[in-house]
Amino acid sequence: MNAVIVGVMLMLILTLCRINVIVAMTVSAIVAGLTAGLGLSQTVNAFNDGLSGGAEIALSYAMLGAFAVAISKSGLTRILASKLLKQVNDNSHKGETTLSYFILSIILLCAISSQNLIPVHIAFIPILIPPLLVVFNKLRLDRRAIACILTFGLATSYMVLPYGFGGIYLYSILHKNLTENGLEIVNTQVPMAMIIPALGMVFGLLVAVFISYRKRRSYEPHSLTEQQKDVVIEQPKKVLAVGITAVLCSLVAQNISGSMILGGLVGVAIFTLFGVVKLEQNGDVFSKGIAMMAMIGFIMISAQGFASVMKATGDVASLVSSAAGLIEGNKPLAAALILLVGLLITMGIGSSFSTVPIIATLFVPLCMELNFSVMATAALVGTAGALGDAGSPASDSTLGPTSGLNADGQHDHIWDSVVPTFIHFNIPLLIAGWIAAMVL
Repeated sequence: MNAVIVGVMLMLILTLCRINVIVAMTVSAIVAGLTAGLGLSQTVNAFNDGLSGGAEIALSYAMLGAFAVAISKSGLTRILASKLLKQVNDNSHKGETTLSYFILSIILLCAISSQNLIPVHIAFIPILIPPLLVVFNKLRLDRRAIACILTFGLATSYMVLPYGFGGIYLYSILHKNLTENGLEIVNTQVPMAMIIPALGMVFGLLVAVFISYRKRRSYEPHSLTEQQKDVVIEQPKKVLAVGITAVLCSLVAQNISGSMILGGLVGVAIFTLFGVVKLEQNGDVFSKGIAMMAMIGFIMISAQGFASVMKATGDVASLVSSAAGLIEGNKPLAAALILLVGLLITMGIGSSFSTVPIIATLFVPLCMELNFSVMATAALVGTAGALGDAGSPASDSTLGPTSGLNADGQHDHIWDSVVPTFIHFNIPLLIAGWIAAMVL
């Protein structure tokens, strides 16, 4: 048995059985290593070697969590939630459906902007979503639809829009790895090659919002998150001004330095400097911020360890070789197998950004040998890398939505984020990626 297949499938089965994601990934990595014949000691060493790769990510999310808590303690999110709830109550005569689609559209725009226009990635979710839960409950919105919207914005925009994180994925990662492996392609062709796969994601979003999760769903009443309950907003205008300043300065610091850690630190510092968050509350802010984002951070660290074991087994290359042996010049079958292998690898690693360098060295020569066009090759490798990002238990595209929607403990990561996004995005993306390979 191929160790990569064993490891990924075991990890998915364990998480679907509601085993903690960190435990599932650790157990699956050990089983995969033993399957490949590495031995327990070598497997554990490979896992430990990979853990350091997730340390910066974990600290970044912890710092952004502290920034989110600072915003909540300032009362800014309470003001936002109160204003939106008033709008919902004042416009109740317009019907729940109209109000629901208006709010869902705003969330979609925020998710897309977080990747391209204002590249803060998932940092906006624990800031924006928890205070809006009371509004979602009032409208009886199905949070699975909101999870799909957030994941769509986080994943699709970097696949096709070459700005912010999209510029990193399309130019710095995808185009660079295509050319380094012998494909002659202009960088501006890469976003064009990804348009058809992105349309598959659009189709999945429409199905999720207008068909699968259109019905109303009731949740237990939720008013305010713990850190907001005792907040007394004495100077709402000052809070609003400082809050906007903190967010803008945090964005500038992050964009200039390229560090989410510095961005979060600047935001907390401004709230403290202007007295919106008291100096003696700083310890509480950071401890609650770490608690808020700790699960995401540890899952991302575990994912790096899992990926390290997958690489150490050497079975990624053998998986591709086995797939190539089945092809025998059949381009439609080749496209399907390339996408399925990419799905398996990304589901395990949890990051399309980390998957492309692994699969490009294997798939680009294979595509050139089978006479796929330049655009088709770019579409196949780009789609194979993105596949799984929307439905992996270890992906920040699913962990981010859960961090906000589960603020009151009523949104399950696997069954309410991972499974819905896998069904509505990975399946259409597989089909659209295959079509792109055939027509380009």
